Amino acid sequence: MDVSVALDLGRLDERASNVLGRLLEILKARRYAFITPTPETHARVLARPERHRAGDVHDVLGWNLPFGPELLDSELLTLLREAGVLVEATDGLRCTVRVASLGDELYLHSGFPPQVESVFFGPDTYRFARFLCDKLDADRSIAVLVDLGTGAGAGAVVAAQRVSPAQVILTDVNPRSLAVARINLACAGVRADFRCGHVLEPVTEPADLIIANPPFIAGDNGRIYSDGGDLDGARASLDWATAGSAQLTSGGRMLLYTGVGIIAGVDPLLNALRERLDAGRFELSYEEIDPDIFGESLDLEAYRDVDRIAAVGAVITRRTS
Repeated sequence: MDVSVALDLGRLDERASNVLGRLLEILKARRYAFITPTPETHARVLARPERHRAGDVHDVLGWNLPFGPELLDSELLTLLREAGVLVEATDGLRCTVRVASLGDELYLHSGFPPQVESVFFGPDTYRFARFLCDKLDADRSIAVLVDLGTGAGAGAVVAAQRVSPAQVILTDVNPRSLAVARINLACAGVRADFRCGHVLEPVTEPADLIIANPPFIAGDNGRIYSDGGDLDGARASLDWATAGSAQLTSGGRMLLYTGVGIIAGVDPLLNALRERLDAGRFELSYEEIDPDIFGESLDLEAYRDVDRIAAVGAVITRRTS
């Protein structure tokens, strides 16, 4: 059996979703923790001779290693079977999903290796969360919070727990993401509306706070969770920023975390944002968060002229009238 074929998380029925929610609750009670690395790091760790078989629950749900049924206690094994996330392979059982930790919360996401429509969770998620925590003021009144391209929903959880908005709206073009985010937010105790569609298309409400972590890898074969389009991967980030800023309330903010290819010291996204945003209507704050991420992507033809990929954060504020 091809164990790289991920479970269709977009078609989880209510029972399977409830079972996976129960799994997260049990893991949280047991203080399960696992920091999900990049796919490149994940692959290198699994290539080690001693890492071909699971030795504990972290190997099963974090590293997606094969295991024998005797490894897990009956409670966990039963839940995984009932949820339909175990597959039989020649080297044992494998789980088709993973569970990551961020702060006090746990997040279900797609198995390894990532597929075209995977629900991604990794180092960018952790950087995104730190960026949100740095920029969000718990005393600021927020009526409507919108998380664009929510993925596994981590950004929405972090922001909602920080600012306690009256309404939380999550959007994603990938139904798998919304199915998984629904489970993750329920486990974190965050109520939200889940709307399938591209960026802000399914949202009509003006927003006090918009958060976004767009895809930003150039030439990544159309993978929903990572392909950022042209402009050296920054096209999606620019388009999302443009759409988001137009829907902000007076004094509202958009917090955009993304990556951008730097060429000869020039940041094309920063220049494009300065040109696109009317300085009379919007204030732009921009910072480089990490100077060098996903270096392996520089091997792609789309990055032949790029010196490095930087993680950046933009705060766009709509000026009050």
